[in-house]
Amino acid sequence: MELTLRQVRYFLAAAEAGQISLAANELHVSQSAITTAIKGLEETLETALFERHAQGVSLTVEGHHFLQHARNVVAAVEEATRIPSRAHNEVEGIVRVALSYTVAGYFLPPYVARFSRSFANVELQLIEADRAEIEEGLISDRYDVAVMLTSNLLNQEDIAYETLFRSRRRLWLASDHPFLKQSSVSLQNVAEEPYIMLTVDEASNTAQRYWNRTPYRPNVTFRTSSVEAVRSMVANGLGISVLSDMVYRPWSLEGKRVEVVPLTDPVPTMDVGLAWHRDTEASQAAQAFIEFMHLSVGSRID
Repeated sequence: MELTLRQVRYFLAAAEAGQISLAANELHVSQSAITTAIKGLEETLETALFERHAQGVSLTVEGHHFLQHARNVVAAVEEATRIPSRAHNEVEGIVRVALSYTVAGYFLPPYVARFSRSFANVELQLIEADRAEIEEGLISDRYDVAVMLTSNLLNQEDIAYETLFRSRRRLWLASDHPFLKQSSVSLQNVAEEPYIMLTVDEASNTAQRYWNRTPYRPNVTFRTSSVEAVRSMVANGLGISVLSDMVYRPWSLEGKRVEVVPLTDPVPTMDVGLAWHRDTEASQAAQAFIEFMHLSVGSRID
């Protein structure tokens, strides 16, 4: 049996929602339609893509591997039907793209590769920078466009932006953590455990804002700018952490499992998108990149 685009779309909806019922509501189809599509996809691929549990579904290792391929398939189809009709070869020039650390490591590379194949005469110059430098560079026109965490953007008066992607934040746990047996976990529960705090891309500042809306505080035992360090320490039972699904991978570098569970308290998403100087007219090449990203990513929640 060959896989279908509908199966791929249903798979993505379930992966992004984390629950079959939510995916069905978002797509306005029955839960059985989602379940049947995923079952057929798993039979075609001869592997389990999801693990079922009380909170919903989560991706298996094979599911995570298939996730990006599925996104590429859907994006390629949408690009083929929606990208403006002008010939790509007619677009040429240089686009200076600033990007933040997390975007560079966990989001942008597949899109850069596909853009470069589609727009052979456009050169992308990628520059990694922190949020403050990105904002200053956009205002001074050193950068044409940025792909960044728009949820961190401060200067919204001079900088226009468009959020493309909202990534949920959930609790990361070792595979044998007692919280996995609870029906729900709150920030009050989290405050009672050793906490590994990520600092890169102002993650600790973001965490502090939502913790400040509660009477509780995280028991921070270690701070690090490395996502992989957080993953390894959590997997080895040295603490827990709240991080976005975009940077989640189920295995640490040494091969230990990391689990995720949702929190009952409201935790903001990590938003990724495009930003540019509000008063500067984009070049044809920069506009092509902006349109490509808009059409390729759309507005999704992960």
